[in-house]
Amino acid sequence: MIHVNRGATSLGVFSEEEVREGLRTGRFLPSDLGWREGMPNWQPLSQFAEFAGAAPATQPPVQAGTTPMPQPPARSGLPWDERQTKGLLNAFVETLQIVLTRPGEAFTRMRREGGLGEPLLYAVIGGTFGGLFAVTYNFVLRSFTPFGDKQSAFAHLFAGVGWIFLLVLTPLFVVIGMFIASAILHVCLMIVGGAKQSFETTFRAVCFAEGSAGPLLVIPFCGGLISGIWKIVLYCVGLARAHETDTGRAVIAVFLPLVVCCGGFLLILVMFGALGAWSASQH
Repeated sequence: MIHVNRGATSLGVFSEEEVREGLRTGRFLPSDLGWREGMPNWQPLSQFAEFAGAAPATQPPVQAGTTPMPQPPARSGLPWDERQTKGLLNAFVETLQIVLTRPGEAFTRMRREGGLGEPLLYAVIGGTFGGLFAVTYNFVLRSFTPFGDKQSAFAHLFAGVGWIFLLVLTPLFVVIGMFIASAILHVCLMIVGGAKQSFETTFRAVCFAEGSAGPLLVIPFCGGLISGIWKIVLYCVGLARAHETDTGRAVIAVFLPLVVCCGGFLLILVMFGALGAWSASQH
């Protein structure tokens, strides 16, 4: 199957025969960008060997008084998209480096489409590694260092069983969290008028942000705080660059769930306070 884009707009996913017929009938232009699984970069349909001769090499005539719109540069993708050639570990490390050190460039290069499985795998690896390290570190610190609490043998055994339980379920928690976080952020982005792409684009940005922030949990003592702060930064940058919207809208979309939760909590407190004051006045 071949993904076809015209500029920044996705035309959909088509079979080779559908693309060939579309070039013949004018549905697709030779300058439309195409990408299929295994290709390192997007390229014009006219450069696909299988479509040679399917459409005239000349571009459609430009009407008088108009100027042709320039094609935006194709998104080359992240190193994670090349893991078949780079290897899983090298592709993960290279993607982690570019996302953490140059997030603007990383999310500008990130492909908006290509499926949910690949970015989800990256998130599961990064999130599981960070989560398991944090749990293991806390377990060892509490059990075998002089700074830990003196627990009974039964308590140690219970803690060990809980650690194994988390070891098995952490990847599942990451998967569920990615879908929930992506859905919430995409809805918030739609509310503020910044969702210019599909849910898949938001999901991919969230997964690469989560998978890159997770390993920061390995930092002793303050890893959770640093990971949380950097995750918010990556969410803001990722949504802005992936959807090609202004950063302000992305920031509002990221903080909107927190504002709503805090506002709801304060409203409940006010209601209980008013109810308590009313009850006291009746006695």
